Amino acid sequence: MSPTTTQPTGPPHGSTATEPPRQVELAVRGMTCAACATRVERKLNKLDGVRAGVNYATAVATVEFSAEHEVEQLISTVRGAGYDAEPVSPPDAEPEPAAGGAAPDRVRDLWRRMLVAVVLFVPLCDLSILFTVVPQARFPGWQWLLVALTLPVAGWAAWPFHRAALRGARRGASSMDTLVSLGVTAAVGWSLYAMFARPDPVGEPGWWLLLNPQGALYLEVAAGVTAFVLAGRYFEARAQRRAGDALHALAALRAKDVTVLLDDGSQREVPAAELRAGQRFLVRPGGTVATDGIVEDGRGALDRSAMTGESAPVEVGAGDAVLGGTAVLDGRLVVRATQVGADTRLGAMLRLVSEAQSGKAAVQRLADRISAYFVPAVLAGSALTLLAWLLWTGDSDRAFTAALAVLVIACPCALGLATPTALMVASGRGATLGIFIKGYQALESTRDVDTVVLDKTGTVTEGRMSVVELHVPPERDRAGVLRRAGAVEDASEHAVAAAIAAFARTEADSGAADAEPGSAETAAPSEVDATAVRFPAVHSFAARPGLGAHGVVEERGVLIGRRALFDERGWEVPAELDRLRENWEAQGRTAVLCGEDGAAVAVFALADAVKPTAARAVAELHRLGLRTILLTGDNATTGRAVADEVGIERVISEVLPDEKAEVVRGLRAEGHVVAVIGDGVNDAPALATADLGLAVATGTDIAIDAADLILVREDLTVAPDAIRLARATLRTIRGNLLWAFGYNLAALPLAALGLLNPLIAGATMALSSFFVVSNSLRLRRFTGLRTE
Repeated sequence: MSPTTTQPTGPPHGSTATEPPRQVELAVRGMTCAACATRVERKLNKLDGVRAGVNYATAVATVEFSAEHEVEQLISTVRGAGYDAEPVSPPDAEPEPAAGGAAPDRVRDLWRRMLVAVVLFVPLCDLSILFTVVPQARFPGWQWLLVALTLPVAGWAAWPFHRAALRGARRGASSMDTLVSLGVTAAVGWSLYAMFARPDPVGEPGWWLLLNPQGALYLEVAAGVTAFVLAGRYFEARAQRRAGDALHALAALRAKDVTVLLDDGSQREVPAAELRAGQRFLVRPGGTVATDGIVEDGRGALDRSAMTGESAPVEVGAGDAVLGGTAVLDGRLVVRATQVGADTRLGAMLRLVSEAQSGKAAVQRLADRISAYFVPAVLAGSALTLLAWLLWTGDSDRAFTAALAVLVIACPCALGLATPTALMVASGRGATLGIFIKGYQALESTRDVDTVVLDKTGTVTEGRMSVVELHVPPERDRAGVLRRAGAVEDASEHAVAAAIAAFARTEADSGAADAEPGSAETAAPSEVDATAVRFPAVHSFAARPGLGAHGVVEERGVLIGRRALFDERGWEVPAELDRLRENWEAQGRTAVLCGEDGAAVAVFALADAVKPTAARAVAELHRLGLRTILLTGDNATTGRAVADEVGIERVISEVLPDEKAEVVRGLRAEGHVVAVIGDGVNDAPALATADLGLAVATGTDIAIDAADLILVREDLTVAPDAIRLARATLRTIRGNLLWAFGYNLAALPLAALGLLNPLIAGATMALSSFFVVSNSLRLRRFTGLRTE
């Protein structure tokens, strides 16, 4: 496992261990191709103590720099490369992220220029063909009509290309815009020469548009290339903005204002950005929880679908944790803020998505480097093509056509878009499904994973004890036994006692006290209203740590605990109850006896209940060809029982927390590529050691920090969804790169040999970028197991 590639590991050159490097994200404006991004990156990395990565698709430079530098110096360096930059606002500072797609004004500008180019290109193309194929159709001044249709396109519509080319030329640099600008200028210049300086500007009639005979004009080529490239840029910009929609949607979840409750009991409406940890605030029905916090008063139904993908509302009350960005459907809540701003779960999600969308694969970095040298190579290749054709045939028309086609078709946009667009779409789609991808390495790791290690407690199981079965002999009053047992256990603070008390409340509250033995429902203390059921008073209560508790309820002595406590007190345990206790303990359950007035009258079976979706998730992992292992600190019997219930093949039990990472290392030493799914502090070393770490976001922050993929929902089916999404994204990126590399490798020789008309070359170049972007957008249709 390794960090996101645009955030290099280790201190930058020139920094010291005592002065950790600072980091900033700069929104770079003016980049038009991958070569531009590489140029900015190279300029920044020339500074001593600076390490930078620039993502063309997101137009963001991620820079680590030592204390000797300031952000203004970095911005000045970007401007010195011919572009503009400004710091990206933190997620909690703006209603929408500053980067992560094309700005709306740029999209509108591209649309206007493209519209003009297309509207003028159509009649220009028709008239050029007409005047070439049917010379009799020409009239005095026909050349000026073609020029009038061409200049607005080659001048105004193509001006962004000319401006960028001139800006680069002043600094001795070149880019895709250089190719387009030279191509358009050369086509117009040659055509003007052919129309006004040559005696026979058209030559023999014929379908020259396809066959390129002598005397061809290229005005429609100049307009066509401009229109096609603008169309490619426009759809590319729109697609980038759509790919960043998840980031904008997440940012839109934030509350704008919040009602703060002051110490004197009054209320004050303030901007959510001014809320501080420890303050109490009010959330009314239909309102949005402003920040992460703990409910102090009130009950309500919380819609967490935007944050976790869960469709069903969740009931919350006093003591429950709530997340900022979730909506209260009904009820009124008083919440005390625990985390604010970028420290909230929503802030972390925004940061994760933004970082993931800035990631680069090793092959993409190679493509960026190629793009930097590709443009000068194409310029040289175009000149050599022109020279070779002139020396070989002496035909200036054919020579110019081939050289122009090489200029037009070689634009390396598709290379620069291959990885970022797919990663942007995947991270956005994953966010809506409750999956957060922390970097491209997570995708690359999924390719070879063959073994999945699952932590038991809190990952496969609920992470809390609950009563799963109760047996009371028929001659006993089940309701009375359960009521008195609940009263004694309610006085204890032990987790087992809390589970029994919660179970007693649940049955009494639901009117199910007369249910048949074995019909117990799993219940957690937080799911029960403490005021709904009142137990009878307990007298003479005494607890024995590790053994149980005793008390007097309704004038009966009640003893609850292990068999050893009953033996110590000399209380009788009927053979039927003792056999059942032994059977349950053999199954890995915790068995607790309940006795009244000297004899056991009931036995409880408790367990850490398996999550409802665990079995389906494991089955899906197996369907993906992955081997599963359950890793637990519990005994072998308990571990095997849980594994059998969900279908896990192998169990590694009685593993201490600090030994989990050693188990992962051992599996890797055996040649396995290992993914680990966990949630607790003790899982963090294993998550960090694994080839792929998947952290359940309901777990601890340290586990989340150590993982590659974050699973926001408690539903374990998110784990195979995450692996499926990562693999689908990797396949898309491979397809994009294969097309981008293959297109340029195949098209350039054809253009140099004169087999491609410049107009067709321009169209296919634009379609190449459009294919890469549209192929990436298919990931928006990815569905998870719960949505299929």
